[in-house]
Amino acid sequence: MGEAREATGVLSPGQGILFPGQGAQFEGMGRDWCEAFAPARETFEQADEVLGFALSRACWSGGPAVDRTDVAQPGIFVTSVAIVRVLEQRGLDRSSAALTAGLSLGEYTALWCADALDFADGLRLVRLRGEAMQAASEATPSGMVSLTGADPEQARTLAALGAEHGICSVANFNAPGQIIVSGEIAALDALEAAAPEHGLRRTRRLVVAGGFHSECMRPAARQLEAALRQVEIRAPRVPFISNVTADFTSEPEAVRRQLAQQVIAPVRWEACVRRALAAGVARFVEPGPGQVLAGLLRRIEPSAEVRAAARPADLDA
Repeated sequence: MGEAREATGVLSPGQGILFPGQGAQFEGMGRDWCEAFAPARETFEQADEVLGFALSRACWSGGPAVDRTDVAQPGIFVTSVAIVRVLEQRGLDRSSAALTAGLSLGEYTALWCADALDFADGLRLVRLRGEAMQAASEATPSGMVSLTGADPEQARTLAALGAEHGICSVANFNAPGQIIVSGEIAALDALEAAAPEHGLRRTRRLVVAGGFHSECMRPAARQLEAALRQVEIRAPRVPFISNVTADFTSEPEAVRRQLAQQVIAPVRWEACVRRALAAGVARFVEPGPGQVLAGLLRRIEPSAEVRAAARPADLDA
């Protein structure tokens, strides 16, 4: 992984560690790491034992299962943890990172990485989170729309128009020109119809179970709030940036509160990255399936350095 390898073999002090969220999943994620490295294999075995079913089989056996919210979320979490554990075997000292952050679901991996959350607790939480969000999606027909090229003002205007027909709000401020709106189907239909009049030539309905990061997920937020009260959360040992506030959060009760709020609040990812840059961090590594965050980071700040650790080959790229 280029410059990072020159310092410690994996990650040099002062870099940020970023973790992907739902949408990064793909059939077979993590299998190549498990075939190559014992720590990854042991992580998936541990996950299967904690959950009481073969998550590995659900992620690797083909078919639509891997894209279900209740499989994708624990699958991404476990794959990311497995990769970090391989990196640790090769010299990574997590405590040397400048900061950690994750996009939506990725916050749970970031908190595990910062030693604020135990692996088993984090895994159970993301499994419950996925189940609760899947159930909320089935209870309220809803979805998400990507607004290609929109700025925040255009996105908020269109969301307000959609809200005249049902739940509708901005869900993700991911990067310049990549903003996502979430809501009930009738609201999204109205929003898409109005988009050309507001300067947008293209919208894209995302293939997701429902309207994440909107009031459509209120039942899931309540379930998470109750579950989070039963889990130990410690102060992060590595500075942690929250999606909800786009700022550093260290107090355990604030972390707990923001994790519950996160499923109905907008993900302020661009602002999170800009907060990291303002703190003097301009080099990042992304351990996890895919390279979604690397792509977003290059759009937010082209001069920032980011290395993805998505495949074993990336270790020596």
